[in-house]
Amino acid sequence: MTEQELNQIFGTLDSLIPLHEDLLSRLREARKPDGSTEHVGHILVGWLPCLNSYDRYCSNQVAAKALLDHKKQDHRVHDFLQRCLESPFSRKLDLWNFLDIPRSRLVKYPLLLREILKHTANEHTDQQHLDEAINIIQGIVAEINVKTGESECQYYKERLVYPEDNQRDLLIENSRVLSCHGELKNNRGAKLHVFLFQDVLVLTRAVTLNEQLCFQLYRQPIPVKDLAWEDLQDGEIRLGGSIRGAFSNNERTKNFLRVTFRSGSQLQAHLLQANDSFNKQQWLNCIRQAKDAVLRACGDSVGGQSPDTQPLWDSVGGRYPDPQPLLSPGGSNSSKTSQEIPKSDRMDHSGSESDCSMDTSEMSADCEQMEQTDQHSKPLESNV
Repeated sequence: MTEQELNQIFGTLDSLIPLHEDLLSRLREARKPDGSTEHVGHILVGWLPCLNSYDRYCSNQVAAKALLDHKKQDHRVHDFLQRCLESPFSRKLDLWNFLDIPRSRLVKYPLLLREILKHTANEHTDQQHLDEAINIIQGIVAEINVKTGESECQYYKERLVYPEDNQRDLLIENSRVLSCHGELKNNRGAKLHVFLFQDVLVLTRAVTLNEQLCFQLYRQPIPVKDLAWEDLQDGEIRLGGSIRGAFSNNERTKNFLRVTFRSGSQLQAHLLQANDSFNKQQWLNCIRQAKDAVLRACGDSVGGQSPDTQPLWDSVGGRYPDPQPLLSPGGSNSSKTSQEIPKSDRMDHSGSESDCSMDTSEMSADCEQMEQTDQHSKPLESNV
């Protein structure tokens, strides 16, 4: 690897080490000869603001992960990292697990401070300082979460490829939030990568340009405010118009949803297939919340919104890799959602609709919520 590539992958990691050495020094000075420490609140209040330095490191993670994945295609890099993985010092963790530790540890500070506060007597002078420290770290994590989400959004916007000029859309250009994205298949088996920005849904195909992964627009972008969706029952659609597709009862006909957009007399419709019912509900919930947010901004609201719908990102949540489940696997799985497609617009579209099967990889992330770690394979990346 070149020096520039190493700097991109490791980011500002070295600059974070002195911050924690400083905290360690302060805590050691406060320790009594018997090993006990009477007060830590004032130390934390004075030290925590320096964690704003994590901003640059976390915002760089999307680009760092993409470059690392690309470099792994070089057999020399892959072999070296594999030997490291198999060595005892790695504890069977790959390089990215270590590079993601600063982010995952950062979002655990509020939990740590609450636990300290829980075991602090009410009359102890640390009570007030610990409350202040918790507010400080929550504000820092929330701000870093926002900037990390904006960085992820910008990263993917810069890698969109427009085959036609009329596919360029100000809704994409002005987006600062990438609600979710993932690799999907259409009903013909072709893989798509779908991006749900704050105001627009974009269907793309992954392409390689100048040895860099990019995403070429597959159809016209769909404004979220005009987007309608429908949760299709298993077996409700036919695949490719074939007899086998019509009568088969296998996985090929499961976990479909349909999204549509009408512009004048033209109807754009796409079948999207998730790889399981859980990921399908994640997509439906992301679309539902994006639609609701857009309509609220216009002074309206989406009818039928589930009252227990969770936010896409926790207030101190973090990055993309592993967002919290947006709906439980057994959660609201009603066949028609709040923005139901009118019957007159429902079409079989056996061979014409696009479709997506969710291999929901990576946040947003999801730099995931920041508080999550990579425990699920290829989750839906979400970020709000």
